[in-house]
Amino acid sequence: MRIVIADDHALVRAGIRSLLERLPAVEVIGEACDGGEAEELAASLRPDILLMDIAMKQMGGLEAAERVKLRSPDVKVIILSMHATEDYVMEALRIGASGYLLKDSATSDLEAAIRAVSRGEIYLGPAVSQIVVDGYLARSAGAARTAHLTLRQSEILRAIAEGKSTKEIALEFGLSIKTIEAHRAQIMERLGIHDIPGLVKYAMRTGLIPGV
Repeated sequence: MRIVIADDHALVRAGIRSLLERLPAVEVIGEACDGGEAEELAASLRPDILLMDIAMKQMGGLEAAERVKLRSPDVKVIILSMHATEDYVMEALRIGASGYLLKDSATSDLEAAIRAVSRGEIYLGPAVSQIVVDGYLARSAGAARTAHLTLRQSEILRAIAEGKSTKEIALEFGLSIKTIEAHRAQIMERLGIHDIPGLVKYAMRTGLIPGV
């Protein structure tokens, strides 16, 4: 398997190269220090796998990965990053990455990722899989709790989470300020959340508003 490494730290690239060169049937054919160079190397060298960091200068890894998949769709991309959030993982999968590993993963995980991706499979490292599962369970639990809200309460919760004032929400729904305040109190009681920041986080987790 022919691999290109993309990371903006030379020492990190050297460490990854050293690990990869110990694996059988693996050849590192190029290194890139930013996303733009990674895109060009993917197009010119046509590696089997592009091992890509996310946080790089000039062009980040996710943008570069998306451009690589459009320009060189046969090149498989594995994200290797310190970013351990579900948003990053899901965005990487959305743009066509075939794998996602954290930089503190074991060498055996890196080898497993390369083997799996070379077979056409999607590979998420153990820690990454746990992040995705935890996010799914949190959303499922949140959805169950949101089911206890009325449609109007869900709409008011969304408006609160969007940062609208009580007066703005009252005008939007044609209700009095006291009615909105009563709805807010009921929402907090039903959800067991007793402050506005908590409501905002809850609305993000359950998909009422986009997360950041």
